[in-house]
Amino acid sequence: MIEGALIVLVVLLAVILALAASSVRVLREYERAVIFRLGRVIAMKGPGLVILTPAIDRMVRVSLRTVTLNVPPQDVITRDNVTARVDAVVYFRVVAPNEAVVQVESYLKATSQIAQTTLRSVLGKADLDTILSEREELNEELQKIIDEQTEPWGVKVTTVEIKDVGIPQAMQHAMARQAQAERERRAKVINAEGEFQAAARLSEAADVISKNPTTLQLRYLQTLSEIGVNQNTTVVFPLPMDLIKPVLDSMGQREASAAKELPAGNGATPLIAPTEKVKGEPQR
Repeated sequence: MIEGALIVLVVLLAVILALAASSVRVLREYERAVIFRLGRVIAMKGPGLVILTPAIDRMVRVSLRTVTLNVPPQDVITRDNVTARVDAVVYFRVVAPNEAVVQVESYLKATSQIAQTTLRSVLGKADLDTILSEREELNEELQKIIDEQTEPWGVKVTTVEIKDVGIPQAMQHAMARQAQAERERRAKVINAEGEFQAAARLSEAADVISKNPTTLQLRYLQTLSEIGVNQNTTVVFPLPMDLIKPVLDSMGQREASAAKELPAGNGATPLIAPTEKVKGEPQR
């Protein structure tokens, strides 16, 4: 009898110890526990030591750390009918463990599905140029929409980032040709602007030279010095008309005065003057 009682006592102690061990939980700093008693939520506990009622209470662990969710690549047709393959990454965390456990079966899977559908919906309303150049605005819009959808689940979406945008090879070639044409257009515009500015400067220089002719002579001497530096067999000297004009004017004045001194008549100039006969000299 005594041995049987001891065996029963040992079994009871083992059962009590097992129940006590199963009723004790230790939660980390970033974990919270949602306690169910007979199917009803009674409390949220943690971190630290949590005591459960054996066979009555059930605990669900929920992590409060930020989760990095990779959204699978999605085939998107943009507003300008271009097929693109876009993938993204979503950062979220649980802020209300009770809602994350009670309101949705799996908040991780649900958030992933919402992110995929929202990505296709938002990017389908934008042009390809907008997707490539205005990612910051699109990221903010995606974050706002996904966060509104997950708020009843106790999930807070902090950041959404578009990682990569894949476009067809033919579209890449077309974009490259477009970029090259744009660069050529800019080069032509810059060249035309440079010629326009150079012509304006030359016009200003001509105005300065016209007011002071001495500057033209200084420029002429400077040009001669520049020509003399090069070792050429043939040298062309630029001769400004302002230097020749005084000489031409003086020559014209001399010709005019000589024309006035000519005798009246037929205008013929005697080449040899008649000689007078000298007395006492025999004639030939």
